[in-house]
Amino acid sequence: MRLVNHEHNAVDLRTTPVHLGLGSRAKPVEGFAWDPEVLQAYSAAVAVDGAEGRMVMIFDGEGLGDHWESHPAGDELVVCLSGSVTVTRDVNGVPDRVLLGPGEATINPAGIWHVVDMEGPTSILSITASLGTDHRPRTETRPTECVGTPDPEEAP
Repeated sequence: MRLVNHEHNAVDLRTTPVHLGLGSRAKPVEGFAWDPEVLQAYSAAVAVDGAEGRMVMIFDGEGLGDHWESHPAGDELVVCLSGSVTVTRDVNGVPDRVLLGPGEATINPAGIWHVVDMEGPTSILSITASLGTDHRPRTETRPTECVGTPDPEEAP
C-alpha cells in the first residue's frame, strides 16, 4: 500500500480509494485492501492528517449490509450513484432510516452507528473520516447489542 503523488491517469474508485488530506491534497491509495496489515499501513501513512483526513471510495453490491459501523472522528457522506440504498442509523436506540435513489445523499454524523442495505444491484460513493472506524457484526437489530470487532491496530 502506498499513497501516490500526482497521479495523472484515471483512478477506479472501486479498487483504488483516494485519500483527501491536509492542504487540500488528493492521493490515490495504491494497493489498498480490506486487510488488517494494509489498513494499519494506511492509518500510519495518513496519521499526519488527523481527524481532517478522508477516504473516498465507490462500493458496488446488493443485499443487506453484514456489519454496523461508526466513524467517531468525523461525519460520513454517502451518495447513491445507481440503484437504491437504505441507510439505517441507531439514534439513541431508535432506528432512523433514509432511502436514497440515484443522485441522493445522506450524512451519517460522527459517532452514530449505521448500516447500509442495497436494494438490488447498487453503487454508492462514500467520503469517510480516515481515523478510527469501528465495526460490529450485524447479528442483532441494534449495534449496541453486538460484540465489537477489533480495530486493525488491535488485530493479532
